[in-house]
Amino acid sequence: MIDALQCFVTVVELRSLSKAAVQLEMAVSSVSRKIDALEAELGARLLLRSSRQVIVTDAGERFLPRARNILAELAEGKSAVQELDSEPRGLLTVTAPAAFGRLHVAPAIAAFLQRHPLIEVDLHVSDDVVDLAAQRVDVAVRAGVLKANDLVATRIAGQNRVVSASPAYLQRHGWPARPEDLLHHQCLTVNGRVPPRGWWRFDGVNGGQPLAVKGKLRCDDTDSLLHAAIGGAGIVHLANWLTSDAIVAGQLVPVFPMDPIERSAIEPRRDPGESAIHAVHMPGRSNQAKAQLLIRHLKEYFGSPPYWDLAMEAAGAGERRAP
Repeated sequence: MIDALQCFVTVVELRSLSKAAVQLEMAVSSVSRKIDALEAELGARLLLRSSRQVIVTDAGERFLPRARNILAELAEGKSAVQELDSEPRGLLTVTAPAAFGRLHVAPAIAAFLQRHPLIEVDLHVSDDVVDLAAQRVDVAVRAGVLKANDLVATRIAGQNRVVSASPAYLQRHGWPARPEDLLHHQCLTVNGRVPPRGWWRFDGVNGGQPLAVKGKLRCDDTDSLLHAAIGGAGIVHLANWLTSDAIVAGQLVPVFPMDPIERSAIEPRRDPGESAIHAVHMPGRSNQAKAQLLIRHLKEYFGSPPYWDLAMEAAGAGERRAP
């Protein structure tokens, strides 16, 4: 049956019995007999065959995606079984947001490659949301709120936003006592694209809507806003994983008390609209076993709580207050 499915799919893709026979290294008569047997098993004509052309019937068009899925599932299962008894090998294509990819995914993958020396990784860092199927991507790391789709998503770390500024800025302009005070400060904001969800939003403030903060500097790159804040240009509202190093180094100071780190042996039920770091992959891919291996590594490497939150806690960042 599996050979018959492969013959059917190959003939459809090449639109020729003879070309399919060459690719499958079989006789044309053997390919034809296997398709005959498949049609007999299904009780339906899948192909109209002649010496000049092959035409897919309506039944064949309807059966084709199922045949491909069966072959893909078989290949995935075979790969998973083989990897139980052998070192994982081959290529993985991974995408990640630009800043998060540089700061956290690239070091994590370096450690992954040390553990699995027969695996190769093509890492693409970009803030564009790529189509995994069209661009043949095995794993996509995404930061923010996930959109509903057919991808399999694994939450690998939380994401919170921290209001912070340089000590020099706070000394010159004063320390905001509450979120509403940000309206009277230089706030560094994004331009040229839709702001991330949660940007300048605070629980119980302004009806849950973003504060209409303003400032002299706007930029379409959050990494640049981070460095501008370190230079004293104003206050930023950036992700914890982006600001942690600067906060630990004392280059930035959290303006408001930080939320306590979540510690629990039991994974809590999550809000589907929660902003977090996820790794997503497509089901049914032949590289799924390796993709899941990388995703488990990322989750372990980042930790729970993630290492950037632990570093800020160890530095006493959550305890800092205005003088």
